[in-house]
Amino acid sequence: MTRWLAAIGATSALVLTTAAPVSAAPGPRSDQWWFTAWEIQQKVWPVSKGAGVTVAVIDDGVNGKLPDFQGAMVPGIDAGTGSGNGQIGPTSSAEDSHGTGMAALIASRGTGSGFVGVAPESKIMPIKASLTVWDKAIRFAADRGAKVINISQGLSGQCRPETQQAIGYALQRDVVVVAAAGNSGDAGNRPEEPANCSGVLAVGAVDNQKAAWEKTQRQPYVAVAAPGLLVNTLRADGQVIDRRAGTSQAAALTSAVAALVRSKHPNMPAREVVQRIVNTTKDAGPPGKDELTGTGVIIPAAALTAKVPKDAPNPVFAAYDRWLADNPQASAKPSATKVPKSDATKRADQADRNLLIILIAGAVILVVGGGVLFFFIRRGTKKNARTGPGAGPPGGGRSGPPPGWGGQAPPPQGGQAPPPQGGMPVPPQGGQPGPPPGWGGQPGAPQGGPPGGPQGGQPYVPPQGPGAPRPPN
Repeated sequence: MTRWLAAIGATSALVLTTAAPVSAAPGPRSDQWWFTAWEIQQKVWPVSKGAGVTVAVIDDGVNGKLPDFQGAMVPGIDAGTGSGNGQIGPTSSAEDSHGTGMAALIASRGTGSGFVGVAPESKIMPIKASLTVWDKAIRFAADRGAKVINISQGLSGQCRPETQQAIGYALQRDVVVVAAAGNSGDAGNRPEEPANCSGVLAVGAVDNQKAAWEKTQRQPYVAVAAPGLLVNTLRADGQVIDRRAGTSQAAALTSAVAALVRSKHPNMPAREVVQRIVNTTKDAGPPGKDELTGTGVIIPAAALTAKVPKDAPNPVFAAYDRWLADNPQASAKPSATKVPKSDATKRADQADRNLLIILIAGAVILVVGGGVLFFFIRRGTKKNARTGPGAGPPGGGRSGPPPGWGGQAPPPQGGQAPPPQGGMPVPPQGGQPGPPPGWGGQPGAPQGGPPGGPQGGQPYVPPQGPGAPRPPN
């Protein structure tokens, strides 16, 4: 399974970037460049902030106890066990924070870290799921009121029957399904599920100048593109981590846009929501539709307000209609009938069972070995010298403006920042900040004072004592 929260940076300082009225959602941090590129505060939030829409995040769980998610969570589930609420505890692991990061891009309130989601009044339904239970996760979300499903995960190969059936089930329940296109476009570039399933809005990644990220998948199923290079996000311990890249972020931001549209047009069918998003993009890459960016880069303000003809092209649902024509039994009244698992899923299930056996055996060996070692130490064997304090968070620079954005990047802290994945380090740019070229619009007037502490309160401190560590996946 491919994971798309590319770890290419360090924990950033929590910075106050804007001031907002007490009753209003905080403004974004200065390093959330897509807010200016998309003119969110000027043209989008006056129209919609996502109120009344639930987005299901099918991933590795979300730490919904962070202050940034106060009031944002609805009950989810661990689809693997069929229990729990889909939430996890705090962790400093970027990998294990993947679901939290995607949820933050969509709906973070910014009240703990200052990091704000594009649809800050929407709700998040956290669903913890591995590739073996994506079908169960999708059906759970569709049955419990999610209007948008975000899947920033991927599995190389063709779309498995059980996943496709579940997606069809969700579409019949009027759900928009969004997935990341994949991150191996410069290497294997294999098609990936669920992005290649019929009816899924598959999203590629671009930088702030609308250029396709070099690792974004090159596949005919790519429908649209969204910001994905140097898109920072929130870790499950409440810290903002920067210098990220991946189609995961692009899919999450697209899910946020879908939530904005569904909030503005609550009676609009999912089919028409996708049609609006696809037909209000701005061309990127080669002229016309291409396999890196689809019809182009999503423009939220246009998706919300533009007049889109009823007969405008809708390649996403056209593919679903073809699948439905070949599978007429799927057009019956939606049901939760279990679909037999494919061979690929059965193999993955067996691999999970084998891994569990190995982990249990390893734990037993560690416990027994540790007991023996402790016995000899207690009997007076010479103790090893105690090492100094462990290393802190990895070093690196704070998020700076991406190329073409303007402004001076902050100096590196704690050493040289690793280069962004798939390219060279971003050099600081001189001059005053301005909108990225080609996106259009003027930046909003600066608000607030000089950088200070995190907007909305103190940095989140993970609880201490029993129960503090994040439960294992």
